Amino acid sequence: MPGVLAGKRMKKLINESVSLCLRPSPYGPVALLWRVYEGVPQICRVVLSRPGRSAGQMVEASFPRIVPASCREIDNVAGRIEAFLKGDDTRFSLDGVSLDSCSAFQRGVLRAEYEIPRGFVSTYRRIAAHVGAPSGARAVGRALASNPFPVIIPCHRAIRSDGTLGGFQGGIAMKQALLEMEGIGFTQTGRVETEKVFY
Repeated sequence: MPGVLAGKRMKKLINESVSLCLRPSPYGPVALLWRVYEGVPQICRVVLSRPGRSAGQMVEASFPRIVPASCREIDNVAGRIEAFLKGDDTRFSLDGVSLDSCSAFQRGVLRAEYEIPRGFVSTYRRIAAHVGAPSGARAVGRALASNPFPVIIPCHRAIRSDGTLGGFQGGIAMKQALLEMEGIGFTQTGRVETEKVFY
C-alpha cells in the first residue's frame, strides 16, 4: 500500500515476527506494529487511520497474517498516543522505536522534526536547512510523508513556507485539529497563523 506500509526494508521488518496493537482514538483506530528485538519491545511502525480507511484495514490488507498482541511497554506507548490524540501534552521517547527502515537522510529529518516543541511549527524549507540540505524542502516533505512514527515523531508540526498545511498521513483535517489542539491559530483561508516557528 503506497505511502502507508511501502518499501522493501519495511516489508522485511514487518515479516520478522511483528505483532499488532490496535487502539481507538478520536480520529479512528491507531495501529502499532512492534517486535521484540534483543529482548526489548520495539515499535516498527505507527499507522494512523485516514478518511475512508481505518488503520486496521490498512495493516490487514498488507499483512493478513499479522497477530494481535501487546505487552506492558507497548501498552504504555499506545496509552500515551491515545492521551496525546485526546489533547494531553505528551512527550515521547525515541528509545523504543526502530529507525532501521529509514535512510540516513530520513533519520536526520525525523530527528529534527522530533525536536519541534508542542505549540510550534516549522517549514519543510527550514528543516531542510537545519539538516544541511538547504534546497531539499521537497525531499524533507517526502521523508515526513513516509514517517514511520506519526505522533511519536510529530510530523504534523511541519508546514509549507506559505503557511498552508502540506500533507499528513491521517489527513489534512486531523493535521489542523492537532495543531489547533496545541494552540496554533489559523486564518480564515486555512493558513497557519503563529509567530512560534522553530529553526
